[in-house]
Amino acid sequence: MPTEKSELLQGTLDMLILKALQRESTHGFGLSQRIREMSRNVFQVEMGSLYPALCRLEARGLIRGAWGVSETNRKARYYSLTPTGRRRLRDERVKWEMLSGTINLMLRET
Repeated sequence: MPTEKSELLQGTLDMLILKALQRESTHGFGLSQRIREMSRNVFQVEMGSLYPALCRLEARGLIRGAWGVSETNRKARYYSLTPTGRRRLRDERVKWEMLSGTINLMLRET
């Protein structure tokens, strides 16, 4: 297990956000925690990267934001996947599996 926090590959944050929202909606801080937990503490998404990504995904119609009240009784914006976001996640997963499989194949070459 690496001891340093890993940088996300460029372009993967959007895919990870969609995946993290697949199960249920959550607010930004909860989303950051979910990504960290899903990655077994390898990825730590800072709010300065997360919120612009959420705005971008919402503008593209991949997620929907709605105001609600958090567990700590604070006003928070909760995000959920749209049907378009679910389709995009499926498509991105296929692309990622092909890309990562090809990279693994190339790394094994002697």
